[in-house]
Amino acid sequence: MTAAERAWVQKLAPYRSADDRQAVVEIILTLVPFVGSWVAMYALMSVSYWLTLLLVPLTACLMVRLFIIQHDCGHRAMFSSRKVNNWVGRFMGVLTMTPYEYWRYAHSLHHAGSGNLDKRGFGDIDTLTIAEYNALTPLSKFRYRLYRNPIILFVLGPAYLFIIRHRFPLWALSLGRDQWISIMATNISIAVLYAAIIYFTGFAAFLMIQLPVVALGASIGVWLFYVQHQYDTTEWDRTDNWEHEHTALHGSSFYDLPKPLMWMTGYIGIHHVHHLSSRIPFHKLPQVMEDFPELKEIGRLTFWESLKCIPLTLWDEKSRRLVSFKQAISAAA
Repeated sequence: MTAAERAWVQKLAPYRSADDRQAVVEIILTLVPFVGSWVAMYALMSVSYWLTLLLVPLTACLMVRLFIIQHDCGHRAMFSSRKVNNWVGRFMGVLTMTPYEYWRYAHSLHHAGSGNLDKRGFGDIDTLTIAEYNALTPLSKFRYRLYRNPIILFVLGPAYLFIIRHRFPLWALSLGRDQWISIMATNISIAVLYAAIIYFTGFAAFLMIQLPVVALGASIGVWLFYVQHQYDTTEWDRTDNWEHEHTALHGSSFYDLPKPLMWMTGYIGIHHVHHLSSRIPFHKLPQVMEDFPELKEIGRLTFWESLKCIPLTLWDEKSRRLVSFKQAISAAA
């Protein structure tokens, strides 16, 4: 880690303070359109279900933004009060179908070991080195290839994660009774909310709206998380060489999306800054980029460039790059 990389922590310190008033504004600007879009989808069903489906991307993106608000609450970045952060995070967790305390714990492990080859498997995309993959049995190789298949990773997997696995994350049993109570409380709250909506809309209409919204929102969320760390020039190191500031800056991307999409996704694409200082509220990240334009050239990915990240599946410890299965086979040959 260079002195310049270490200095970024001090440079970003002024942005770390929560802004309670702006936090409320951001919640209103997200929650009201989300509810309005959902209601509009229901109203359009009496005209044509195809018109309803046209609003799925908007509603799903607003759900992603609600998740980012929950995400910032988990980092204690949204409000100055820890208690307010936690209660708002729990409420958002009901809307995003995510048990807040359980997710916050797993995500804290992700931040603590992101880019560390010896601390993989907690809140991240499973990634093997070439050597680890080659040492697998044929069945295990098939499972890893299946997991890394784009249809599984970005379509079926996200829906399974948010709709089913988040309801009963069995490994959370080892975290203690409080975590499990929190998960069950989230499930009960979701059931009560959905029952109330179904009472007014009907079961069929509810499913025809909610399922595509959750499925697309989950896919968008997983895709964003994927491109934040799964690109060819990312950084991974063993514990002996791993340093937080260096990996945060060079192992997390700047996903340079068009401004409307940046707003919709809560500016989470400015991910290298977020990993450098996770206590910066998401609505301050654009100002950081304006004040420090040199950050715009570090780990930058456009949307079209990010599509090239899809085949990347294995970490090559020799070339220090993520490579595809095909590239790994060619290198071995």
